[in-house]
Amino acid sequence: MASPSIASATDRARITPQAILRLVAMAGVLLFLIVPHLCYRAAGRPSPMVMAFLNAVGWLAGLRIRTTGKRLRRGVLFAANHVSWLDILALGGAARSAFVSKSEVRDTPLLGWLADQNHTIYVERSAKRDVHAQALTLHGELKRGHPVTLFPEGTTGPGQGLLPFRASLFQAVAPPPPGVRIQPVLLDYGADGPRIAWLGAESGLANFWRILSRWRGIALTIHYLDPLPFDTAHDRKAIAEACRAAIMQRMVAEGLC
Repeated sequence: MASPSIASATDRARITPQAILRLVAMAGVLLFLIVPHLCYRAAGRPSPMVMAFLNAVGWLAGLRIRTTGKRLRRGVLFAANHVSWLDILALGGAARSAFVSKSEVRDTPLLGWLADQNHTIYVERSAKRDVHAQALTLHGELKRGHPVTLFPEGTTGPGQGLLPFRASLFQAVAPPPPGVRIQPVLLDYGADGPRIAWLGAESGLANFWRILSRWRGIALTIHYLDPLPFDTAHDRKAIAEACRAAIMQRMVAEGLC
């Protein structure tokens, strides 16, 4: 039986009036916030409009978020499981976090500009010679105290269970810069995980329309787990394994796998 997230091409591409209304509302939020955002940027000040935009768009998409645990606020690398593009709205809005993303996002019209406004750090997956430079960029953001989120699976998963973590993505924090902590995070969509997940041959655009066409809200619990101990081995493989083990343990406790 096919996964509920991998519907037929017709179902996945269906655009409903509700989805169109939600998209129009999202565009309205962008237009309302863009002028004050640019004013903050012109003045060289951090813009609170980015967080406001992410929270508003997440709410319009149907997200209803609650949190557990204690979130670190500065000098933290969040390592989270990845289920959907909704994860960006949720953690960006709730944790004021920037993200590590594949470089293709930067070249996507509008989406790339929006990602830049949130100080996204781009990774060239095919350019291994640039790994050191990319690690230095992430290292610099963390040293400045900015929260950054990394999705170590490197792609979206089904929401119930974890894909292997890519140890190479932890290069910038092996060892962590002074004062920087690594905090595992579980994004828990409950039983809706497989229906929310962006998997298989489904395009990003088809998934976007499918999510906006849902009538029911999307309950998401963000579990901020205990930061890794200071004495965690300072090599990227050990860090990746420790983060994955912590998230998996909480998944099992929540009945997600």
